[in-house]
Amino acid sequence: MDELEHPYARVGAALAGGAFSRILYKENTASTNEDAARLLGDAAFAGATLVSEYQTAGAGRLGRTWVGQAGASLLFTTILPRELPAADLWVTTFWCALALRRALATLAIETDVHWPNDLLIGRRKVAGILCVSRVTGARAWAACGTGINVHRTPGGDAGIVPPPSYCDDAAPVTRPQILRAVLSAYDALLPLLDEPAAIVREWERAAGLPGRRYRIQRDGGGAAFECSAISLETGGALIVSRDGATESVSFADARALR
Repeated sequence: MDELEHPYARVGAALAGGAFSRILYKENTASTNEDAARLLGDAAFAGATLVSEYQTAGAGRLGRTWVGQAGASLLFTTILPRELPAADLWVTTFWCALALRRALATLAIETDVHWPNDLLIGRRKVAGILCVSRVTGARAWAACGTGINVHRTPGGDAGIVPPPSYCDDAAPVTRPQILRAVLSAYDALLPLLDEPAAIVREWERAAGLPGRRYRIQRDGGGAAFECSAISLETGGALIVSRDGATESVSFADARALR
């Protein structure tokens, strides 16, 4: 579809002159993350956002699937407009979470960030983040893949455990409104990518650390355990306290249950 005709064209026009004004739309695709991954490092697509009405192979962390009905979710992947030091690549997920939270708050939708890559309304997931990257030596290019539950539809929660939340549970919004707010937040927070320590501090405040209770399930198996989150560690691990001792829970091999 021509860039001037798709449903989000007015969003791109409203953001003209900013770092995130280019929007590429496909009605259907396997995965906007897969599409974006093929474009990483190509200067012609720096700052571009790929949006799809429906994904046939949307993915979450560690191969899990993203389930969403066409028209109910906002599904998009945004290519960051500049390269990053490869050593700082891990901060993109937490930077993205801060931007999403800021964007939704401007639309009267208050959320909590939830380690490692979710936003919640109450105890229910409203948005998830999965970043993709390309690394060459010390340089990296990244894209932030995001799925946001927007409109509650009849039967849309069937088979999803725990059931999700939706933006319109909190406020009447449209998907173009949300996309514009998110891309505006990306633009405003872009300088923060140069300050990983500041991202960590801001994410900890947004997550209610120290003291937020978590229930952790390690991907290798074993019983889930209750703990109190203390801080976010360089690299994205969560430092937690349980049974009087502290330990590091890796972003790569555990998940937080809700």
